[in-house]
Amino acid sequence: MDLDKNMTQEELAHIERYINNNLTFEELSIFEEKLKNNPDFKNQVEDIKTLLFGIEKQALKEQLDTFHKDIPIEVIEDKKQPKFRFLNFKKTAVAAAVIIALGSFWYTNRSTPKSVFAKHYTPDPGLPTTMSSSDNFIFYDAMVNYKRKDYLTAISKWQPLLLTKPDNDTLNYFIGSAYLADGKEKEAIPYLKKVTLFKEETFKNDAFYYLGLAYLKVNNVELAKKNLNFSTIDNSKDILSELED
Repeated sequence: MDLDKNMTQEELAHIERYINNNLTFEELSIFEEKLKNNPDFKNQVEDIKTLLFGIEKQALKEQLDTFHKDIPIEVIEDKKQPKFRFLNFKKTAVAAAVIIALGSFWYTNRSTPKSVFAKHYTPDPGLPTTMSSSDNFIFYDAMVNYKRKDYLTAISKWQPLLLTKPDNDTLNYFIGSAYLADGKEKEAIPYLKKVTLFKEETFKNDAFYYLGLAYLKVNNVELAKKNLNFSTIDNSKDILSELED
């Protein structure tokens, strides 16, 4: 087994959610498409499945204890003990070392800011796309890109509109949402923060929620809590509760 040591906790959490059948229908479709088209990714997922389900708990515990004690790794045959045939001792110990290096993610590190973000974040679904108004054609054309997850194209179409209407809450909110959905939380924060300062209420509640999540992604827990406390979205309470654990 050759687990990718550069894999982030967010990626590990996403794979774990897939294995535990916790992805949304949309997330599952994207994940399965990636499995189909990316053999390396598929192998990583299978390795993680093996690690999670292919090793009996007793065997993993014994091997982790051995790893901690720094005892030379060797296979010892004992007729009185059952043989574990899922992975050989050495490979399992290497896998255990990777888990420990990542902070024992599955077992002891489930409530880090980034893992909470990965668990709760789903992109804003966007607005219904209608082309009935020629004045709003560019906006809704970009919304089509946004809903197709082509976030950067959507941003490139919305930005010129924002130049003419810098205080438009809708444009600021969806540009911020698009950046966050594209994994650019630092770029998202100024736009979402601006929406929370407007008098308009249409997107303010959602802006506080996603701004809190964006701060979680950059490990600023205090600002995350501050903004989530201003949001009345039910999920905000769950996130705040997890951050207190």
